[in-house]
Amino acid sequence: MESKIYEELGISKEVFEFGQKILDGLKERFEKIDETAEFNQLKVLKAMQENKVSEACLLGTTGYGYNDLGRETLEKVYASVFHTEDALVRPQITCGTHALALALMSNLRPFDILFSPAGKPYDTLEEVIGIRDSKGSLKEYGIDYIQTDLLPDGSFDYDSIKEVLLNNDKIKLATIQRSKGYQTRPTFSVEKIGQLIRFIKDIRPDVICMVDNCYGEFVQRIEPTDVGADMVVGSLIKNPGGGLAPIGGYIAGKKECVENAAYRLTSPGLGKEVGASLGILPAFYQGFFLAPTVTASALKGAIFAANIYEKLGFSVIPNGSEERFDIIQAVTFGKPEGVIAFCEGVQAAAPVDSFVTPEPWDMPGYDAQVIMAAGAFVSGSSIELSADGPIKEPYSVFFQGGLTWPHAKLGILKTLQRLVDKGIVVLQ
Repeated sequence: MESKIYEELGISKEVFEFGQKILDGLKERFEKIDETAEFNQLKVLKAMQENKVSEACLLGTTGYGYNDLGRETLEKVYASVFHTEDALVRPQITCGTHALALALMSNLRPFDILFSPAGKPYDTLEEVIGIRDSKGSLKEYGIDYIQTDLLPDGSFDYDSIKEVLLNNDKIKLATIQRSKGYQTRPTFSVEKIGQLIRFIKDIRPDVICMVDNCYGEFVQRIEPTDVGADMVVGSLIKNPGGGLAPIGGYIAGKKECVENAAYRLTSPGLGKEVGASLGILPAFYQGFFLAPTVTASALKGAIFAANIYEKLGFSVIPNGSEERFDIIQAVTFGKPEGVIAFCEGVQAAAPVDSFVTPEPWDMPGYDAQVIMAAGAFVSGSSIELSADGPIKEPYSVFFQGGLTWPHAKLGILKTLQRLVDKGIVVLQ
């Protein structure tokens, strides 16, 4: 009966049975994911109860947004979950890149230096920093940038990091990207990030350590702020929005860092006191409540994808058996046709716009054409089933999301079906 409904959705018996054989070996891993989701779900629930979330918190405000009980309580909930002094959670933060730019621009001043000890940042941050020229970049405001590249095995180059810290007393902030972005390096565990932060603080305790937490929230039982990060930054249309938040971003951390961000987001003298929440708070609260279990579904999809494509001989990062530290799965095809076919499969599995065909296109903030597949309820949401990748060597696709495990499963089977139909993959 189960195979029949998959057949009606375009999955051949051959592809379905191949997937089922892979799933037979994943039951124990999936149980551990569910245990982590249970822990994190209770952590969020406890924070909501302790901060006295009430029906009144869901009502929202208009205009200036003064005395917005729901907005202020939600920020206390985030601070409780991330174990921080304060948090800024706003629909006025438009995306993850905006949240990161806001955190950087509000906590750096002219002649300061921004330091990345973990190599190249995500593509869209290159214009924020000024690596690629853009209007309003940190570079235009006299803020310099230094990075140390990762070692060939993907680990931190501690010798070079130490040398940079000792020889550049203007370093004010170190930015650490937890997830891989459009790179094929390993994602950093919270524990590894903690080791790096301790190393930096031992040499320069005055340096602010900020973690780009996108795609990593609720994957582990701890967050970077539990291991010394001064700030964590993320997007609400990724993990913490639980698929319900239609927009938004967050910054959680030390009170001064968050206040600086609030004054930059609104205006000096106004800060966190303004910013109407309108009618968006129920989605923010309920999305955050659901986020741990939604993240678990996305993790299962990533592991399923890794094991399928590893079995077929493709390079996958992480591999099929590695511990997971974010929801992203990279698969390297070595040619653009594989990336395009994979994205076509994801789009064909979508509840929205399943009938359209994604194509590579010029995207703002990227240096190559990018193909994106996301038939989502929230436009561009990457906690929903989605895949994307730049059309450049080594021709890797990055798969993430899935509000439910059954949908993530179908999406992966659809990608395999498309690759089989196009003769790119032959099942043995």
